[in-house]
Amino acid sequence: MRYLVLLPFLLLSLPAAVAQKILAQDDHHQPKPFVTAYEQKADFIEADIWLQNGKLVVSSTKPQASAPTLDSLYLAPIRRLFGQHDGYVSADRRYKFGLVLDVKDNQEAVLAALIEQLQQNVMLFNRTANPNAVQIIISGNRPRIELILDQSALLQFDGRPSEIYDEETLGRIAMISDNFDSYSQWNGEGKLPEADQDKLKRVLKRAHSSGKPFRLSNVPTNANAWKQLKKLGVDIIGTSQVAKATKEFN
Repeated sequence: MRYLVLLPFLLLSLPAAVAQKILAQDDHHQPKPFVTAYEQKADFIEADIWLQNGKLVVSSTKPQASAPTLDSLYLAPIRRLFGQHDGYVSADRRYKFGLVLDVKDNQEAVLAALIEQLQQNVMLFNRTANPNAVQIIISGNRPRIELILDQSALLQFDGRPSEIYDEETLGRIAMISDNFDSYSQWNGEGKLPEADQDKLKRVLKRAHSSGKPFRLSNVPTNANAWKQLKKLGVDIIGTSQVAKATKEFN
């Protein structure tokens, strides 16, 4: 009888299920950049950026003269959304996301230009001052570890499993990321090989022990793979199939 009385309290103490987070990988390749990922409520939206003739542009390779600007594809739509929703990025006030900018060019020049743009609407991109803001996360060509603390407080950074951070620097790391190909050549069919699972478990343990979520990019694009990676503890799955992934986990 005593066990029956304790049971409700035990159930209340169990951790809630954690929703799988989705990163819209290389979102600028989509037919409707930003729009599709936003409509699917992706947790993170990724774009590759360069500095071209003094303007930040979006392109995976060295940009053409016609490359769209970061402002036209992402920053301007974000500004409009905050205006439409009274200081929130969505009518669903629980929804917020991170904009992951993969720097492909000289990072010092790119980040200087980026900060200049962000400061024009600073409260929309300052998660510290405004919990509803869009968090800017820098990936790709990032500053050296010892220089991270010198960067604008508007920026968080993408970490790597091979890097070691002191406690203060770790506070500027948004996530630990790596490429799935570094751990496995599995195509997503059947079961992820045990040896590959073990590799992932080790890196997941290190990331989680530092209090950071772990992101895998370029994972196989099928539900079987996504579910197995979620079960292993991969916090953020990077995929270009955002609608399919969000449907699978909702």
